[in-house]
Amino acid sequence: MKRRGTPEADLQRAVVVALRFALPKGAIIHHCVNEVVEAGPRGAKRQAILVGMGVHAGFADLIVLCEGRVLFLELKSLKGRLSPAQEEFRDAVLAQGFGWGLIRSLDDALGALSDHGFTSRIAVPVGRAVP
Repeated sequence: MKRRGTPEADLQRAVVVALRFALPKGAIIHHCVNEVVEAGPRGAKRQAILVGMGVHAGFADLIVLCEGRVLFLELKSLKGRLSPAQEEFRDAVLAQGFGWGLIRSLDDALGALSDHGFTSRIAVPVGRAVP
């Protein structure tokens, strides 16, 4: 059986491995499962339950907590686009003063750490300015 391509899931696994290596011990990297509910009456009921439990539309794929800093990372394939809910989440996070990054590669992930002042054991990717 041929495995179906999952570019965002594959990227996310690689990013998590890289962040675990790059960040200091004690850093927390957490994946937030984004619930997708089927249409129809059963789906609407399930969606209402999830919202009541705190599921937030557009929530980022990963949260990084380290040394008093918070960074939200949204992972997308090279052609992937943000949904309107993801754009609203990004804007709300930035308005509250937290870091947010759109990640399409390992360089993007490591660059986001640097851009948001995270201590890292990895040098800034070539072509990225140090803030």
